[in-house]
Amino acid sequence: MMSKKIIAVNAGPRKGWNTDTLINEAIKGAESAGAEVSKFDLFRLERYTGCISCFGCKKEKYKGHCINRDGLTPVLDAIRESDGLIIGSPNYLSEATASFRALYERLIFQNLTYNVQKPCCNEHFIPVLLIMTSNAPDTAYTRLVQNYQQTLSRFVGPTDVLISCDTLQLKDYSKTDWEWSLFDTEAKQRRHETVFPQECAKAFEMGAALV
Repeated sequence: MMSKKIIAVNAGPRKGWNTDTLINEAIKGAESAGAEVSKFDLFRLERYTGCISCFGCKKEKYKGHCINRDGLTPVLDAIRESDGLIIGSPNYLSEATASFRALYERLIFQNLTYNVQKPCCNEHFIPVLLIMTSNAPDTAYTRLVQNYQQTLSRFVGPTDVLISCDTLQLKDYSKTDWEWSLFDTEAKQRRHETVFPQECAKAFEMGAALV
């Protein structure tokens, strides 16, 4: 029996930090269940854009395929051929990153038909794990993530979510030029040492369940 192929996508810029760490734990979980995982870091790809509204994917011969060729093309191709998707983004200014949005637009729009009888042309649904991190309180972006979850479930495949909030942004806040008085930095450190490891364990479990 061939092992399943899982694609992991980091839509955050900071390697080794919260989003990247949770994605890597999910990868470990998927690998523990026998999957082969390939990872893309969107901030390290060749130049790309979001959807350019060319409507090429609305032609019969291209249905389900974005025809705009750029740095996102290998990611879209890999997801199309995969058995599951892990995708994570930090939350900046109450939204996912621009890199996440670019992939999200291209991933969804290529499967949207504007046809009432068959609104989605995707014929290969795969399970998705969506991870979002932020330094806001735990419930600040529940609605936002639910909206992404619903759309991904409809056009890509059944989507589970993991939200990690009130995250640690710096190893040492005291070394910044400005006083970050908006945050209780000691509380953030305590949470990072106690709650974040639990979220990492949850990411591992969810990555394994994806397989």
